[in-house]
Amino acid sequence: MTQRPRIAIAGMAIESSTFSPHRAGARDFQRAEGEELVQRYTSLRDGTLTDAAEWLPVYYARSIPGGAVLREVYDDIKGRILDGLRALMADGGLDGLFFDIHGAMSVDGLDDAEGDLITAIREVIGADVMVSASMDLHGNVSDALVSQVDLITCYRLAPHEDTWETRDRAIRNLVETLRDGRTPRRAHVTVPILLPGEKTSTRVEPAKSLYARIDEVEQRPGVIDAAIWIGYAWADEPRCHGVVVVTGDDDAAITAAAEELGRAFWDVRDEFEFVGPPGTLAEGVDAGLAASDTPYFISDSGDNPGAGGTGDVTWTLAQLLQDERLTAEGAPTVLVGSIFDHEALAELRGKTVGETVTVTAGARVDHGPHGPVTITGVLHSLHEGDPDAGGVAVIRVGGLHAIITEYRKAYHDIADFTSIGLDPFAAQIVVTKIGYLEPTLYDAQRGWTLALTPGGVDQDLERLAHHRIQRPMFPFDSFETEPALTARLFG
Repeated sequence: MTQRPRIAIAGMAIESSTFSPHRAGARDFQRAEGEELVQRYTSLRDGTLTDAAEWLPVYYARSIPGGAVLREVYDDIKGRILDGLRALMADGGLDGLFFDIHGAMSVDGLDDAEGDLITAIREVIGADVMVSASMDLHGNVSDALVSQVDLITCYRLAPHEDTWETRDRAIRNLVETLRDGRTPRRAHVTVPILLPGEKTSTRVEPAKSLYARIDEVEQRPGVIDAAIWIGYAWADEPRCHGVVVVTGDDDAAITAAAEELGRAFWDVRDEFEFVGPPGTLAEGVDAGLAASDTPYFISDSGDNPGAGGTGDVTWTLAQLLQDERLTAEGAPTVLVGSIFDHEALAELRGKTVGETVTVTAGARVDHGPHGPVTITGVLHSLHEGDPDAGGVAVIRVGGLHAIITEYRKAYHDIADFTSIGLDPFAAQIVVTKIGYLEPTLYDAQRGWTLALTPGGVDQDLERLAHHRIQRPMFPFDSFETEPALTARLFG
């Protein structure tokens, strides 16, 4: 290709638990278009690939994880993407599309949202435009998706410290494949394993060594990219399972590599364990209070908004409020993040910081594990303007500091706490709705319990009662015979 290729940018990203009663609405999505969309990506911002193509931003929408997307919201965003692509096709056409997705989006009335979106996109741009997709390793790769993209890759680290690196790799793969005139194909292997991310972190074995194999595979002649998807465990859809895809232009090479990685994944299935010490909430509190080296972290894992929980399950907060070791005056500092409740924030805005307040909050969306909780304590602080949370209130009950937000927010970074005047390093215990600890929390912790609490992303998958996934599936079923783990070629 002698001229600079014309490459569009579009996508829609959310991780959706079908076991969560939350529905992602218009407010949940942050939007980007125009130059703002181009500037999101490191390689297009720092000059690395800026001049490699004519970058044509279309539309991108991203939400923090939650429940399924309301159909009208999905249809609106999908329509904006398709309209933008139609305009570009009418005005000079396209050579490529960077398709920025998560891969575990659920939409009311659809079983395969990303498959639906890429199919509609192909109807607009045709078969000749090369598409490169970037995904989360907790996404799902359906036949519809892998058949419609030309290049596909995903994160290689969990926690996802390589998020932007992965997107840049997908962009680079697209540019280089167009430049070199290659015709990529995909070797796809289904691996019948469905595990929560907290059992498959690349910080520990066996995922650490499994993902470390990708670099060597990727260097083989005829291979462009190799990827392993753990899949998304908290959706009950037929596409939810492990997947390996190796992309390249040598059928024999990519087939052998995909089957090799698929077998490696299957062979270590019994070795996956929780990345953090699991336990009950009570065990975590006991350990945290006994700790001499602090802060001690407790993951309220069942309602993790970073994996699709609603963020307003009150079960954990209710237990903590009943523990006089935490709520008595002079008790050690315990930070609890968080529950959201629009009405509770509206009520607290009428109060004065420092006064004693009583408010009922939480469980407006997910009230299955526990109903709303009534909190009586000192209004410690009020804050406005958080882009995710909106308003934020902190109520202190003895040593316990309960964080209440106007809208859903994940307290997954030290800065989330310090931005509202709370210092995790000065706390005895930090309780937050999360699974494995994200990097700044992990670096801060001096002890940790992964509390197996209830909610829409319950770590006990059997408690959720999947009934639409493919069977047999590890660890739900025993296997009378070994799965085929045979690669299918697409492209």
